Amino acid sequence: MTKTKVIYKIGDDISTDIIYPGRYMATVLPTETPAFAFDDIQELNELLKNGDNSTPRTIVCGKNFGCGSSREQAASTLKGHNLIIIAKDFARIFLQNSINLGLQTVICPQIEANVGDELEVSEGKVINKTSGKTFETVPLPPARQAIVDAGGLIPYTQKRLKEKLGTKCGNCHN
Repeated sequence: MTKTKVIYKIGDDISTDIIYPGRYMATVLPTETPAFAFDDIQELNELLKNGDNSTPRTIVCGKNFGCGSSREQAASTLKGHNLIIIAKDFARIFLQNSINLGLQTVICPQIEANVGDELEVSEGKVINKTSGKTFETVPLPPARQAIVDAGGLIPYTQKRLKEKLGTKCGNCHN
């Protein structure tokens, strides 16, 4: 179970260009991209840049979050802020990019939450502690959840190789 607070609420059809504007596509390093998350939504960009990343914070979204291009930076820029993205649903490519990078995404079709609400996110549900309401989530398939739990596709693959090869895997750092 993860306790988190809603820092922002955003509507439907949020494209990857809104999440990570195309004018920053030359900036691809995961250590640099977070500065440009939601750069055209100044209030949200400032919340992210000036907020405390030591605990997960949540953005609650409508339908079709991450639509548009397949740019991976849209997911990596959000991961750099230790965010949980709870949406009614996600665009397919954005969701897969999020899984590959280990970004915490939660599909919660009936979510009701406002800025400042305290949430508990656990397997199968989101509890809005502020309103007292519970909302069911749509779980990821187990193989995809294992990738997210490992921190992304690269750490997942390293872990699997290390398990399979044992000490023979000199490139695995986990």
